[in-house]
Amino acid sequence: MASKEVYSRRDPMLKKRDDFEDVLEERRNSSDLRYAVKCFTPVLYKGLTPCTPDTLKITTLHSDHVQYVIRQVANETGKAPDDVQGEALAILDEMAHRLQLSTVRFFAFTLSKVFKTLFRSVSVNEEGIQRLQQAIQEHPVVLLPSHRSYMDFLLMSYILYTYDLSLPVIAAGMDFMGMKFVGEMLRMSGAFFIRRSFGADKLYWAVFSEYVKTIVKNGYAPVEFFLEGTRSRTAKSLTPKLGLLNIVMEPFLKGEVYDICLVPVSISYERILEEALYARELLGVPKPKESTSGLFKARKILREDYGSIHVYFGQPVSVRSLAQGHVDRRQYILTPRHIPARPSEDIVRFVNSAAYSLVRAQEENSVLKPWVLLATLLLQKEEAPLKLDELTEGVVWLRDLSRQYGAFLHWPDHIRPSEVVSSSLALHGGLVRVFEGRVHLEQGAGNAAASPEEKLLSRAVLVLSCASYRNQALHVFLRPALLALAVGAASSTRKQEIFERFKFLRDVFSNEFILCAGATVEDFDEACYLLEKTGALQVSQHDVEVTKRGQRTLDFLTGVLEPFLQGYLVICGFLLETAAEALTQKSFGQAVRQFIIKHLLAGRLRHSEVLSSDLHKNALAALLRLGAVRRVQQDSLSVDKMKLSSILNTLGGKLPPPNVAAARL
Repeated sequence: MASKEVYSRRDPMLKKRDDFEDVLEERRNSSDLRYAVKCFTPVLYKGLTPCTPDTLKITTLHSDHVQYVIRQVANETGKAPDDVQGEALAILDEMAHRLQLSTVRFFAFTLSKVFKTLFRSVSVNEEGIQRLQQAIQEHPVVLLPSHRSYMDFLLMSYILYTYDLSLPVIAAGMDFMGMKFVGEMLRMSGAFFIRRSFGADKLYWAVFSEYVKTIVKNGYAPVEFFLEGTRSRTAKSLTPKLGLLNIVMEPFLKGEVYDICLVPVSISYERILEEALYARELLGVPKPKESTSGLFKARKILREDYGSIHVYFGQPVSVRSLAQGHVDRRQYILTPRHIPARPSEDIVRFVNSAAYSLVRAQEENSVLKPWVLLATLLLQKEEAPLKLDELTEGVVWLRDLSRQYGAFLHWPDHIRPSEVVSSSLALHGGLVRVFEGRVHLEQGAGNAAASPEEKLLSRAVLVLSCASYRNQALHVFLRPALLALAVGAASSTRKQEIFERFKFLRDVFSNEFILCAGATVEDFDEACYLLEKTGALQVSQHDVEVTKRGQRTLDFLTGVLEPFLQGYLVICGFLLETAAEALTQKSFGQAVRQFIIKHLLAGRLRHSEVLSSDLHKNALAALLRLGAVRRVQQDSLSVDKMKLSSILNTLGGKLPPPNVAAARL
């Protein structure tokens, strides 16, 4: 039975966690060939209309919706309807999947070899699989995995094949079509390819949306796409993209199906294959173009150990239950189903709220490994590396705090903490080095002849790689950390003043983190509850006070958000300093990066993380939303100095004084 609830606040210690099964265990003890050619008889949707990939294309092309838009485009452009229909067919040929079981079997065999080489285990929650199996039989299903690696959609299909579940059709970017042979193999394993953007091309939009809706309405196969739209280079959850979610919900909203099940899936990697690649992209190095030759060059990763993967299939979410009391579907009765119409404001709010809640569910069900906690501590102690025993004591303290905050933590309690720490440091030996009993964030000897800027950027790759692991735990600490910042910035212990500070910080950082609209009071209450529960704060009706033993917790939580706070401060400072200059959104990234490099080299900034282009993009989006910056004359940016100064002062007023960071370079 699909659940209405996506995420709700409860005592996290009472939340039951599903048991996991390692799907590679059997693969290590039996024939991969026998596995690949096994009898595959997946359970199917009870209302399934039998349909081949070619029939799916024809059904889409001749649908009332697509035919209506073909006539509309023909009238607007003066082209013959047959010519426009030819264009629509070409779009379908470019887009459509050609799922073939023989290709899936080839991938099953190949991926078994690859996964056994790369990973120690691939663990899946069996209860989630059972819930998904039931959901697939009852309603059309939409799979919504988190997206942290190229490996994600291959992994999803591999798991569904392993458990004899219907293979999904997967929305993929056109980038993969540049991979020639591999692109076509992906198409034959269920991928359908969509352009990254198609602006006002109403024919493309009609064909694309109708293709997806036809799959959903017919129950042809589970539809799979990434809510975040692209891979997260930072391992933070990205602001969800609403286009595809709106499309898959539409058959329910128009009464074409009784219900649709949305299944959030959390994929957690102990070590990310692309960690250094992502860090360089965040520093402005262009993303390598997807190509078959690039894939073969990447074969060297097969010599590395990437630890374990955990895949958690969340509770299926009923769109019907979500919509109850929030959406009036009668509005669709007034317009024929095939006529395109913009979603109403209440539909937009509903889809947006559902998207944020689904991403939040992905976060809550992500499995954190010990290295995530170690990376969090190492980044806070970067300038004064910890002794190994101090790091072990610190990570045990943080483990216990994380559990009290409800973290889904995969910590082997049967192994001594010192051994857990040593094992994690060994797995991530490319990021850390133990020297004279202290643990350093280092990659070994660098180029002595490198310039200070080259050394800085090399260091930033290391720090950003490490930060991508800390970021996996941000959802656990975010709300208490915002409250810790608010308590530290307030001039009194008055609860109302601290709430206003919390509200301001939450608003500023709402482009940076997943913070659901309209949930400020709920988030504040949750933060108060967690910090009071762990003995860090004493909260009364009118006051919030720090306890004697609470300072360590508040210092840690403040340190979690310090790089983001410093990043927003320096970007405000940059915009104020360059307010009189001509600045465009396109030139902003390079200009702010050079400004930050100058301040880092001068020792006026502590955190090389502030070089992240993701942080720059989010900070600019926040300042645009808050009205401190405006777009004028297409791409140009105009700064409102008064508003920007007010935000800067409320955030902290100025950059920290010079420190020893530059001396290390």
